[in-house]
Order: sequence, then C-alpha cells, then structure tokens
Amino acid sequence: MTTSRPSGRQFPADFLWGSATAAYQIEGAFDEDGRGPSIWDTFSRTPGKVLNGDTGDVAVDHYHRVPEDIAIMTDLGLQAYRFSIAWPRVQPTGSGEFNQAGLDFYVDLADRLIAAGIKPVATLYHWDLPQALEDEGGWANRQTALNFAVYARKLAEVLGDRIHVWTTLNEPWCSAFLGYGSGVHAPGVTDDAKALAAVHHLNLAHGLAGRAIKDVLGDDTPISVTLNLHVTRAASDSPEDLEAKRRIDTIANDVFLSPMLDGEYPKEVFGDTEGISDWSFVQDGDLELIKVPLALLGVNYYSTNRVQHGTPAVGDGTPGPDGHRSSENSAWTGATNVEWVAQPGPYTAMGWNIEPQGLVDLLMELHERYPNVPMAITENGAAFYDEVSADGRVHDPDRVAYLHDHIDAVGEAMDRGADVRGYFVWSLLDNFEWAYGYDRRFGVVRVDYQTQERTVKDSGLWYRELLRTRTIPNPESAAR
Repeated sequence: MTTSRPSGRQFPADFLWGSATAAYQIEGAFDEDGRGPSIWDTFSRTPGKVLNGDTGDVAVDHYHRVPEDIAIMTDLGLQAYRFSIAWPRVQPTGSGEFNQAGLDFYVDLADRLIAAGIKPVATLYHWDLPQALEDEGGWANRQTALNFAVYARKLAEVLGDRIHVWTTLNEPWCSAFLGYGSGVHAPGVTDDAKALAAVHHLNLAHGLAGRAIKDVLGDDTPISVTLNLHVTRAASDSPEDLEAKRRIDTIANDVFLSPMLDGEYPKEVFGDTEGISDWSFVQDGDLELIKVPLALLGVNYYSTNRVQHGTPAVGDGTPGPDGHRSSENSAWTGATNVEWVAQPGPYTAMGWNIEPQGLVDLLMELHERYPNVPMAITENGAAFYDEVSADGRVHDPDRVAYLHDHIDAVGEAMDRGADVRGYFVWSLLDNFEWAYGYDRRFGVVRVDYQTQERTVKDSGLWYRELLRTRTIPNPESAAR
C-alpha cells in the first residue's frame, strides 16, 4: 500500500496522542485473584465460535506484565492510554460483593500510568459482561443497566480523580447487534427483539453510569462514550438505494447518537422494526437519563460500506461485505431489502477496505450535526499478517501507510473546523481479536504468543516519531 496524502502536517500542542486496548483482549489471568467468568470466556470455549478455538485465557499476559507494557508506552511517548476495566474482575457476578484484588489492579495500573506521565483513559465496558448477568438475560434485561450504574459508582469511588476521561461504553452497536442479533460475538444470541432491547439498555446504562460518576466526583467530571459509527454510502442516487442507506444509518448510528445527544430515538427506527418490537422497554424518564452531558464523543473508524436496494445475503460465518462476520441471522435488525456491495480495495487482513476520506466525511458530518461536542479518535488502525524479518524487526509498511493517511485525514477535518481533541491508535499490542482469535494482528507492538516477547514494529517507531515532533513523518522513515 502506498500513501495517498502528503507528509508534514503539524498538530497543535494540546492535541492528545495515545493508544488503546481492551481488557479481555490483553489481560489473561482469566481465573486469578477472584475474577469471575465473562460472556467471552463462555463464548470462546464454545466449539466453532472463535477461529482455531482460541480463548483469552492468557491473551498477552498484560495482567502480569504491566510494568513492562508501561515502559513500552513511555518509550513510544504516549500521552494517554485508553484501557478497559473488566467488570468480572472487579465484581465477579456483576452484582453484590466487589473484589478488592481486582479493584487494586486498576488502582495500581492508573497510579503507574500517572507516575510515567501518561493520562489514564478508562472504559467501563468493552464487551466482557459477567456471565452471571447474562444468565439473567444480559443486556436484554433492564436490570443489567441498573447493575452497571452501581459498578460505575464503585469505580468512581475507588479510582477517584486518577482518571483523565471516563468512557462508559465501547461500541454498543457491537454489543447489541453482534451479540444478540447475528450472534457472531458473545453471548452468541440470535434474537432481533433482544437485540433492540439491548440497544436501549446499553443506552440507559451509559446515562446511568455517567450520572453515577458525576454524582461521586462532581458535575465537571469528563464523561465520554465510544461509538463505532458506520460510514455507509448508497450505491446510486436512486430512491431505493438512498432508502437502503437511510435504514443502515438509522440502525447503525442514530439509535445511539440520537438518544445520547438529542434525548430521543429516531422516529424511523420504530417503523423499520415494526413487527419485531413495540419498544415497550423504553420507560418514562429513560431518555432524560440517557442524555448525560458529554465532554468528548469517542469515534472508532476503520473502513466504509456501500449498500443498495436488494435481498440480504444469508451468511455462513465468513466475513461479509458489511465488514462483520456473517451469520444466518442479520446484524442489521429492521434493515430489510438492503444488500451490501463489496467495496474496492486495498484491504486489511480483516477484509476491510482502506478509505481515509471516509474518516474526513464522518468527522465533518458529526461536526455539522453536533458542533458543540468535542471528539477524539478513540480507535483507528489496521490488521495485517506481520512477520519478523531476518534483521529481527517487524517491517509493516502497509500499517505505516494506513496510519499516515488516516492521521492526515484527521488533520484535514480539523482544518475544516471539526473539533477533534486526540487520537488513539488501535492497538498498542497484538492481541485476541475476538471471533478471529489470534489470527489477525492490529498492534504497533508485536507479541510472540508463545514467549510473550514484545517487539516494537516499524509502525510503532513511526508513531513514536509523530508523537515526538507532532508532525506526520514520511512513511519511509519508519524502516530506517
């Protein structure tokens, strides 16, 4: 892959540079120090659910290697580290007693980050729901949202002012529609009505958790949420294709953006899902609770999609043209008569197309819609099949080019007025890539899964130079 954008763009002094990870993908120590089982422990042990039968039991052993990993962050020059807190590590069953050893782990992590001059950015939920809560209905059950608020309050009390930004949820679209719709993510449920109930209860959990944190730490406490907002284009300007795009935009983006930022659900979603749900799970006062003031909207971006009017394909578990693993049950609840069109390359190892312009378009659309809501890119990166070269280094020019062009795209959006405050590369370390196990590598640091040895890739060296100079380096500089 070659770059399509010039080097040399400079970023302001107060722009925040970081990297991101998720607890189940890196921590390991699945049964140590009182941690309870999560839905991903259960799902990954179910035959056929994860590629090669991989699990996160050991992952990249971050639980035992925090000092080593923070030393890598320091060497890279990270200003911030976005990590997630494993709910079952700090509250094994999702209700009742908290686990002091788990709480202590995250206090120690935050303290070590601060001592290294790195701002802790904590995500309260990155998909690892305690299995005991799923046994009671999971996110389709309103009680889970209420329990989440109790969990958030406890973390605010324990971590206090150590956290630079509190993020409630990561990609609730995936939790709801991949977890309860297509079933290709944990907990593996295929029930459209439950997927829609999960949407609302995740929204409610966001609002309740944000309010609980502010109640403990003060109204000025910065609250965020991270959404994987889909950039979807119509295959033509025909009314039918434009309606297909509208349906996807509604169920992909607006069911989260609208309640969280506008205090209402998009009216179209009720018609789109008529016959699936009457949305009676929305109770009086819920929408006011959901709309908690945000200090930052987290935006995760990887690729774009294209749709047209047509017949949805039945999936067989292989990657689909919508960018997600396919299933016999669609993840796109209510988006009937929508056909996904394969995108032109180049592609990453995930099969996702590479289109930096989509990030510009997304940021500008969000800026125009919500001009007073600052944003940060909380995930952006690319998976490739990296190899260690004879010189002992990992030369990953495709990833360097990907990061170069997407970071330049962020700068272009900022030049055009978008209020973007920071960028977090996904991911710091190679790790457990959910249903794809250890097959795909996203890290700017390679991990040998047999020895747990860490090696900074060329992309990591390139990112380090960017952070040092606040100027986008030439991609070729990384291999020197």
